[in-house]
Amino acid sequence: MATYFSDYANLCFEAFGDRVKHWVTFSDPRTVAEKGYETGHHAPGLKLRGTGLYKAAHHIIKAHAQAWHAYNSTWRSRQQGLVGISLNCDWGEPVDMSNPKDIEAAERYLQFCLGWFANPIYAGDYPQVMKDRIGRKSAEQGLDTPRLPVFSLQEKSYIKGTSDFLGLGHFTTRYITERNYPSRQGPSYQTDRDLVELVDPNWPDLGSKWLFSVPWGFRRLLNFAQTQYGNPPIYVTENGASQKLHCTQLCDEWRIQYLKGYVNEMLKAIKDGANIKGYTSWSLLDKFEWERGYSDRYGFYYVDFNKRNKPRYPKASVEYYKKLIAANGFPNPREVESWYLKALEICSINNQMLAAEPLLSYMQIMTEIVVPTVCTLCILIAAVLLMLLLRSLS
Repeated sequence: MATYFSDYANLCFEAFGDRVKHWVTFSDPRTVAEKGYETGHHAPGLKLRGTGLYKAAHHIIKAHAQAWHAYNSTWRSRQQGLVGISLNCDWGEPVDMSNPKDIEAAERYLQFCLGWFANPIYAGDYPQVMKDRIGRKSAEQGLDTPRLPVFSLQEKSYIKGTSDFLGLGHFTTRYITERNYPSRQGPSYQTDRDLVELVDPNWPDLGSKWLFSVPWGFRRLLNFAQTQYGNPPIYVTENGASQKLHCTQLCDEWRIQYLKGYVNEMLKAIKDGANIKGYTSWSLLDKFEWERGYSDRYGFYYVDFNKRNKPRYPKASVEYYKKLIAANGFPNPREVESWYLKALEICSINNQMLAAEPLLSYMQIMTEIVVPTVCTLCILIAAVLLMLLLRSLS
């Protein structure tokens, strides 16, 4: 599969490399591996507990490395682009900062999430805590070899350094505490980590069940990546909030507040020294979201999927984000507040237009039917009158 992927990457480099200068080999590979081969929630829907996800991730990492080397050896000199990978991870905060076990559990959470893929690329091998934990539990479960695959010395050298930038996707935060799962429960990603994820009930709740607005976690994750992996260039590839209500609502104040909080924490991380090169909000349009389909809406633009031409309507966050991009940050509180008020004013008008859309559509249909019908009747009546007139004259 790694070789097939390299062939595919080469085709893309050849076809688009004259215009595309930033390449992401894989986006959120942890979810691909965990939900595709552990829980079965995503394609291909396999439930190979404690084994499938590690094997899938192993081959994803090797495929990424092959694609990077293909670009580096064949295309970089003539195209001058960059190749990286995009890894999604929430921040893990210890429940009790005075408890060493909670601190270790939070560190373990990050290594099983971000380090799982980043460590081989930046250090040449899986995090030591993953090798130790999974190796010990595998032995306790009577297995001769660890469930976590092993890179050869040649593979370690080949994989290490295969990233011109680190893509980071981040949405929310979890509190982490220690919990020991007996090995007799059987192999699984959850029991390998020996921890529990918790949320603060006071955190603002956003549409999706798993998503809470915790901006301070973003800054901590960015600083963690900066120190853990040698200050790599970082592109934030995903960060956003989903629809709060299951209805058409263009005045998405919660998304504006989310953007304001998270972008502000990213700017603080830049001041801390994180080498952040770019930021991409998730997402431009409402679109297909994994197994959730079109039900979770993250877009700046509302898309009416029920209509054939899929019309798009700007939400309030569009106006706010335009101002944010133009200013490249937050100029002063008064101006930022004016962005917010202007965005809500425009979205109110758009909401009225959207509410009137069914009536306008009905009027359009009526126009399309009535006008041709009336014209046809007029022609027929005129023809009859003409016939009568000609008959009377004759």
